[in-house]
Amino acid sequence: KRIWRTKPIIVLEQLGSTLFDTALQMVVRDRTANITDPGHSSEESQQTAITNFYMTYNLIIQFTPIIPALVLASLSDRGWRRAPIVVPLSGYLLSRLALLLVVIFGLPLKLMFAAAVVFGLSGGFSAYWPGIMTLASLGSTAADRSKVMIRVELLYGLTGVVGSLVSGHLFLLYSSSLGNGTVLLSVSTLVNLLCFILAAALLQVSALPSSYLTVTDSEESYHLLSHASRHARLVGCCAGVNMVNVALLFAAAFLYDFAVGGAIEILGSFVLKSPLSWTYLSTVGYGNAAGCGIFITSFLGVIVFRKCVGDETMILIGMLSFAVGIYVMSFVTTTSLFYVARLLNLFALIPMPTIRALVSQQVPASRCGIALTSLQMTLKVAGAVYIPAFTKIYQNSLTWFPGLVFIISSVITVISMIPVRYATQKTTERPLPGTLRLIFILCKTLKVSLL
Repeated sequence: KRIWRTKPIIVLEQLGSTLFDTALQMVVRDRTANITDPGHSSEESQQTAITNFYMTYNLIIQFTPIIPALVLASLSDRGWRRAPIVVPLSGYLLSRLALLLVVIFGLPLKLMFAAAVVFGLSGGFSAYWPGIMTLASLGSTAADRSKVMIRVELLYGLTGVVGSLVSGHLFLLYSSSLGNGTVLLSVSTLVNLLCFILAAALLQVSALPSSYLTVTDSEESYHLLSHASRHARLVGCCAGVNMVNVALLFAAAFLYDFAVGGAIEILGSFVLKSPLSWTYLSTVGYGNAAGCGIFITSFLGVIVFRKCVGDETMILIGMLSFAVGIYVMSFVTTTSLFYVARLLNLFALIPMPTIRALVSQQVPASRCGIALTSLQMTLKVAGAVYIPAFTKIYQNSLTWFPGLVFIISSVITVISMIPVRYATQKTTERPLPGTLRLIFILCKTLKVSLL
């Protein structure tokens, strides 16, 4: 099966990416350590500098890949199946190399904005992940395809956990002449170089049979969630278009992506300030590993919940999981409590792929691609809003309640449950057993109390 042909590429790319994410986080922290602004404390000035950097960096990452990803997707549909994989991997390699040069030669940190542009022009994750998903599904039947996708996600999440766990320790290894992060970034760059060579020279793709045609979709991420689920399976689209349901599902997706993306945008900076004051010794890597672990728990949750509940309930369970966990994050003062909050997020990646599946069922097969592309553009709009909005809210509330952004995120998540319920209220669901029925009742209670 194609999943095993792409398996080394998936592992190497995710391993290199998790090492890079930790390195970038710590390099930004070190470079902003001595920044001071008049009328602000040293920590406030540093937090402002860190969040401003990530706001600009993530906006570039969010929007630059749109046109290149569409071009690469078109090439893929014309038979160039390796293009959406090989070209973005060159961007991955160049961006890792850029950060390595910044550390070794003491270059300005703003050089990473140019690296982000190069990464985006290569297609980035927006092109790479659909390419992987398409390739992995070429040799699978329609019945087995969902299992193949779940295996890919599990492999991606497991690799992220391993990479994050070792990244903090690798950051400590350095030469006296080059400083912290050189070994970690060198390993990350070499891993991405090996991945690029493997994809360019050894990856083989056979023609796609017409009976296996499918549409794959991508969602950029963060870096939880450094990265969230990035594909949708299109099976059994309806004969007509239910515009009301489509609009409600779009609204739910927009609100949930707004809440999750905004919270994760700030989380990386939040853990670097007191009282957590994380360092590269181990806590940053372990924290990133907890985020990658949500990939695993969410997709295991899909496997279990799908046997006994409908799509609506799975979405509500996932949203409730994130809402509760991110609310607890607002009051985190210790590392142990941080992991408790993260544990409560264990099903947070379930809603988005399930919403995509529901959207695909509301339109005819000939319009599924348009519908999901429109949904992806809606999420891009959400990113354009939440990145600066949450950054400014965090900066303005930093001195009196830095956890305010997480409470706002939790409230927006609860609001996003409302259109999901109304959009799928005519869907026939299987009865809920035991504890799942209690979770569903709690979701309804939250919705009523909010209204």
